[in-house]
Amino acid sequence: MMQNKTKNIIGIDAADLCYKRIDGTRIYILNLLDNFGKIAPDALFYIYLKGDLNPDLKFKIYPNYRIIKESFPFLWTQLKLPRMVRRNKPNVLWMPLHNLPIMRHTGLKTVVTIHDLAFKIFPKFFPPKDLFMLNKLTNYAVKKANKIIAVSRSTAKDLTEMYGVSPSKVSVIYHGYNEKLFHLPSAEEKNQVESIKNKYKIPTNCKYLIYVGAIQPRKNLGVLVSAFERIKTLQSFKDWKLVLAGSEAWMAEELKNQIATSAWKKDIIMTGNFNISDLPFLLWGSEFFVFPSLYEGFGIPLLEAMACGVPVISARNSSLIEVGGACASYFNPRKVDELTSLIRTLATSPEKKAQMRAKGLEWVKNFSWEETTRKTYELLTETGMRG
Repeated sequence: MMQNKTKNIIGIDAADLCYKRIDGTRIYILNLLDNFGKIAPDALFYIYLKGDLNPDLKFKIYPNYRIIKESFPFLWTQLKLPRMVRRNKPNVLWMPLHNLPIMRHTGLKTVVTIHDLAFKIFPKFFPPKDLFMLNKLTNYAVKKANKIIAVSRSTAKDLTEMYGVSPSKVSVIYHGYNEKLFHLPSAEEKNQVESIKNKYKIPTNCKYLIYVGAIQPRKNLGVLVSAFERIKTLQSFKDWKLVLAGSEAWMAEELKNQIATSAWKKDIIMTGNFNISDLPFLLWGSEFFVFPSLYEGFGIPLLEAMACGVPVISARNSSLIEVGGACASYFNPRKVDELTSLIRTLATSPEKKAQMRAKGLEWVKNFSWEETTRKTYELLTETGMRG
């Protein structure tokens, strides 16, 4: 008699999709859930939630998905999640963020994704309570997980240097980007750009720089604002705007004060939280995408901008050089003058701008969420089936 193959059963902590704020880590979870069921139809996925999904983070439900939703007032990951997992007994539990339940049933294998170690490198940019928890949770997760996913070679290097993690325990799996959402605009989509800009109070037919991401100190937006103030003194930039597309995360007061006291504050537009479906239109309307961050584990917005045909100006550090490749133009994020000069040079060089656009469109073909999901699934399967 033939024996039935052991079914591949995978548990996934998707609780972060229940929060209001959208960031890169939640986009990561969303896109992998959109693809797991497609690439692994014979596997069984238990997806654990702590409440209702954010409407903008709803993922595709496949027949082999089992949604387990149970709320809990505090310490959900440590007190509620272990009980849920114990009932289902998956072969492996994937934790997409820096966390791992301390109480785990015997035989459960675990894989943790580490997105970045910014809190180690720039502790002053984190609220004390968050910093304490990040250190505690990451220390435990890195030590106890069977395998670790690092989202870039830069993050993998940080893990080995700061935690002494063996390179054999770490697998580098790059992020992707949403190809259906981020692409060159059709004629119909081009016609909608101005209406979306109006929605966010961006004047009609103006030229603008755009940043996309959370509003928090590590993003180094003060340098971008200062560079913008300097180019605004030039006649050729008098009608330009700066668009900061993203919601406030933490410690945003200093930046808000800088903007409030700027002579060009009326030309600096903060969108606040925006609909993800509006982002391509905001990118299509821009001249350049500028990312001045001091440190990133990956940097999905670079790929999104390139896929939309927008030239990318990026800080030269951490993973950003991996993600931007030879297609972005880089600057020292500590030097306002360097960024100012780069913007001026590129804005007056249509040939260079066209080259960056063409290279970026070709470069992003190396990244896809489907490939990210396939590699992640292979690692989860290998880890779960190990004796």
